[in-house]
Amino acid sequence: MSERPRLTVLSGPSGVGKSTVVAHMRKEYPEVWLSVSATTRKPRPGEQNGVHYFFVSDEEMDKLIANGELLEWAEFAGNRYGTPRAAVLEHLEAGVPVLLEIDLQGARQVCETMPEAQLVFLAPPSWEELVRRLTGRGTESPEVIERRLEAAKIELAAEPEFDVTLVNTSVEDVARELLALMNVV
Repeated sequence: MSERPRLTVLSGPSGVGKSTVVAHMRKEYPEVWLSVSATTRKPRPGEQNGVHYFFVSDEEMDKLIANGELLEWAEFAGNRYGTPRAAVLEHLEAGVPVLLEIDLQGARQVCETMPEAQLVFLAPPSWEELVRRLTGRGTESPEVIERRLEAAKIELAAEPEFDVTLVNTSVEDVARELLALMNVV
């Protein structure tokens, strides 16, 4: 085995297609380990503890934060989400490529705690395309879409903070580029 793999952090604006790219990549290369976040949110139908999230109580989340057991954490829509540090480090030590798919705030926190991490920004082909994807979901009210678009402008402005930018013109191409960055292919 060559050197230990680097943690790869994938971030980008809401609606850019992060989870679609990750799902495609993991179907092709299941050996890439996607970190499972802890959350105080209640499970949705079909979600399994330890697979989709680690579902924890507010008290458990308080302890994880207080004990420094999270690489990053954030509050979103009244619930807290965080990345357990130990599992990430165990996989990296074992030579397993690790991917975190997180928001900008989380990416910045990881950068502080693990400066050696590789930060990858997933950008839309254009602003118009991002607007189309966000409005095309048809699942959110105009107010929520407006908030997401405002957030996306801020997130797009953070692109220079990242090591690499990939433009999501094709899920297959971006997944392949991401795997190459992670030295998987």
